[in-house]
Amino acid sequence: MTEETVLYALENGIATIRLNRPDRLNAVTPAMLTLIRDTLWRAADEGARVVLLTGEGRGFCSGAELGTESGKGLNPDLGRSIELGYNPVAEALSKLPIPIVVAVNGPAAGAGAGIALGGDIVVMAKSAYLLLAFSNIGLVPDCGATWLVAKSAGRAKALEMALLGEKLGAQEAKDAGLVARVVEDEALMETAFAIAAQLAAKPTMALGLIRAQVKAALNSTLSETLSIEATNQRRAGYSEDFREGVAAFLQKRKPEFKGK
Repeated sequence: MTEETVLYALENGIATIRLNRPDRLNAVTPAMLTLIRDTLWRAADEGARVVLLTGEGRGFCSGAELGTESGKGLNPDLGRSIELGYNPVAEALSKLPIPIVVAVNGPAAGAGAGIALGGDIVVMAKSAYLLLAFSNIGLVPDCGATWLVAKSAGRAKALEMALLGEKLGAQEAKDAGLVARVVEDEALMETAFAIAAQLAAKPTMALGLIRAQVKAALNSTLSETLSIEATNQRRAGYSEDFREGVAAFLQKRKPEFKGK
């Protein structure tokens, strides 16, 4: 991990991933985007049962590193940059077979908002905010932000955020259905770790199927969703964790899930 722009640690089933360019509010470069994607998949490959994603310093992620004045140094074909850098990160966040907890410790702007909202349980510090800043510099939302905001908060909020390019505070984001919890700044990491630990102790296969199932339901009919539920329930029903869950229930004890 050259320059360590992404920090990674795996302990007790929790893969903690920290964006690490605090002097730039964790603005992402092409190389950093690749590293984020690879680190997400690394967590799953190494047996993590949950990912906890956050930023170092006083910001979560300020979006793309715009370089020097007038955007010098940026790829002139921004669509290509999206296809090679941002889309793979959004896809990794979406397709990972384990749940993702996001601790938004400060500004999450531009692509940073898309990365933050790509998690399953998003916890925001009270002083943090979301910002779809793209229209302020003549661009359009990317990194999945269009889909994530529209699906979570609806058309009106998505258009308001994207067209006006104004900050959305943590409590406003929660009220809009964009994030799960808002906590005092000093309680952010403790809260996020507690949620991650709770998820790490749960049946991993079922959690992965749940996150995929909810994603599919957002674009499916009731009949299609019923079919998906049956297919996923069939898979879950053959898991060791299901057998352990039933045994623990009958024996009136706490289950010890192995993630299998």
